[in-house]
Amino acid sequence: MENTFLHGITPSHKNKGVDILGEALVAMLAIAHREILLFAVAGLLMGGIDDLLIDILFLCRRLWRNLTIYSRHPRMTTATLPRSAAPGPIAVFVPAWDEGRVIGPMIGNALRRWQDADYRIFVGAYPNDLTTIDVVSGIAAREPRVMLAINSRPGPTTKADCLNLLWRAMEAEERKGGFRFKAVLLHDAEDVVHRDEIRLFDFMMDRFDLVQLPVLPLPGKGGWLARAVANHYCDEFAESHAKFLTMREALGASIPSAGVACAFERQMLGRLTEDRAEGPFDPDSLTEDYEAGLRVGEMGGRGIFVRMRDEKGALVATREYFPDTLDAAIRQKARWIIGISLAGWDRLGWHGGASEWWMRIRDRRAALAALVLFAAYLSLLLWAALLVIGFFFAYTPPPYPRIIHALLLLNGGLMIWRAILRAIFAAHGYGWRHGVASIPRICIANLIAIMAARRAIFLYVRSLLGRPLTWDKTEHRFPELRSQE
Repeated sequence: MENTFLHGITPSHKNKGVDILGEALVAMLAIAHREILLFAVAGLLMGGIDDLLIDILFLCRRLWRNLTIYSRHPRMTTATLPRSAAPGPIAVFVPAWDEGRVIGPMIGNALRRWQDADYRIFVGAYPNDLTTIDVVSGIAAREPRVMLAINSRPGPTTKADCLNLLWRAMEAEERKGGFRFKAVLLHDAEDVVHRDEIRLFDFMMDRFDLVQLPVLPLPGKGGWLARAVANHYCDEFAESHAKFLTMREALGASIPSAGVACAFERQMLGRLTEDRAEGPFDPDSLTEDYEAGLRVGEMGGRGIFVRMRDEKGALVATREYFPDTLDAAIRQKARWIIGISLAGWDRLGWHGGASEWWMRIRDRRAALAALVLFAAYLSLLLWAALLVIGFFFAYTPPPYPRIIHALLLLNGGLMIWRAILRAIFAAHGYGWRHGVASIPRICIANLIAIMAARRAIFLYVRSLLGRPLTWDKTEHRFPELRSQE
């Protein structure tokens, strides 16, 4: 060991009083650095190749469609969208726990934008949340398209439990009116809806069982940290909802619901209730929307991710503020990791063909990816520590093996590619300044991912020991809208 790890310590160094114990500690530090570095670069390479394959497929598909389809036919917009061949009412589910500050503006904005479209808004509240109840009941008293359902249990339970409450309220409304809704549309209490989405969902539901529209986080405000935390969501969703979900659909894999701006065909969603008396959503799940989307695919339902622009060129999408503090972002992403990466493995298993397996592996790699990121940053700190030791004690670490050199070069190239691609997607969605700033924000995103994975594993293990998971929601805000268009 001494020949391998301490050959760089000069005789003059030893003459200055560095004892055997100190040499051993330096040797152990060098060993730890190399082992952790090898794990990190191997893990980063596997993830990088996985992402690169998606990128290549996306670019090839984009080029092919531009050459063969869009060169001959103009892209459809909501201005040229035909009416549904079988129009029907749409039930909008809005689960609400402690949303008294945002639920009123959200509903008011939806009513103004959707105007005379055929829909009903069902809002689920809890008996120990009087503020939300007062706001919604006041709107429902003067607007028959808004209906309030109050859970028999105090909140918070889980979002799925609240959605099941709304499902039962919708069924009661169907029995009362003697009709059936065409689709169930999911939204959150802080969503800024698009005026054309009801008409778009009505048309797409003639052919599909699940329709997901893009979700666009609103840029953050406040100090630099608040903006960086909020805007890292913009970076991720700009890429994911322009590339990844598009490729997921193209590969024939099931489309997961994002929980907002997602509609389910009424009859298909009803089939999920066969093994649940309360409703189609599993109340024990923290990512009931994601699971429902995959279960629809398992039952043979057709899903689609739709990116369509309106007559003004704006994307038909739902916009909302995402968390702008580290604590809130960590809690939110921990909830996603628990439901998708950890519990999803046990609850949904592995189904479908090669593309479905591939997509589920990508969904469930979050916890392992966070571990690899942590190892990468730890190896960087150990490398810096060895540099400091070398500066003060004339220690020269042995050179890296060729395999590590090769992996470092490959990962460096892949990281540069990934950063450039993310910047392009972010710039396309939010402007070039935002795109440039997305590159340093990758560090913020990595930090949140690592801390969220740590929290998710802790909470998941605790749930396995008997403590149930609850609705760990984040604080919501609704923007001040200048226009009601």
